[in-house]
Amino acid sequence: MALALFAGPAFAQDDAAELIGDAGRGAQIYRSCVTCHQIGPGAENRTGPHLNGIFGRRAGSVEGFDYSDAMDRAHGDGLTWDYARLDAYIENPRALVSGTRMSFRGIKDRQDRHDVLAYLRQFTASPQDIPESAPTAILRELDLPPEVLAIVGDAEYGAYLASECLTCHKRDGSDEGIPSIVAWNTEDFVVAMHAYKQKLRPHPVMQMMAGRLSDEEIAALAAYFEDLE
Repeated sequence: MALALFAGPAFAQDDAAELIGDAGRGAQIYRSCVTCHQIGPGAENRTGPHLNGIFGRRAGSVEGFDYSDAMDRAHGDGLTWDYARLDAYIENPRALVSGTRMSFRGIKDRQDRHDVLAYLRQFTASPQDIPESAPTAILRELDLPPEVLAIVGDAEYGAYLASECLTCHKRDGSDEGIPSIVAWNTEDFVVAMHAYKQKLRPHPVMQMMAGRLSDEEIAALAAYFEDLE
C-alpha cells in the first residue's frame, strides 16, 4: 500500500517531446539552488544532499546526510526519484512530501522545471538507460554523422587512453560524487563526448578533455568502458 502512494503515470511517447528540457538554460536556473544542493565533480552535502545520480535514486538515501523525519518516511514508503516525482517535488516540495524542511516555494513554470531536470539528468550515469528517461532517449543532444556513429572502437586502445578518465571515474563503477561511466552504452558515450567536444554540455574540464580526442579515440574509449564490469 505504501508503495502505491508514490506510483505515478508513465509518460506516453507522444508527450515525451514536451518534457525535453534545455539543459543549458536549466543550468542558469539551477544557480538559485546550488547554495543548498551541490552537483557535479566533488559535490558534497550542504543544507541539502548533493544531487549527483538523482534519477532513479531512492529518496532519503544519500549516505551521511541527516534527512527530515518526513523524508525518512518517504524513503520507507518507497519514494524513488523518477521524472514525474522530481517534477512534482520541484513544483511544490510540500505537496509531495508533507513536512519536508526544504525551504523552497517551488518552480511553477512547467518549462523551467523541465529545463532544470534536463540539467540534473546530465549528472546521472547512463540516463537513457533509466526507464523513466524516455524524453532523453528520443532526442539526442546533437545529430552525429552516421559514419562517426559507425566507427568500431578498439577497446584495447581505449584501455590505454582511459588512464586520464580513471583519475576521476572509478574503474569498479562506484559513484563517489562523479557519475559512473562503466558499462555505458557505446552510442550514448560517443554522443555525450561529442556534446562536450562541441561545448553543448556545460562542463569545462570535460570540454577540454573531449576536445583533445579524435573520433576514433572517442570510439575506443566507448568500447573500453562498455566492456568493463
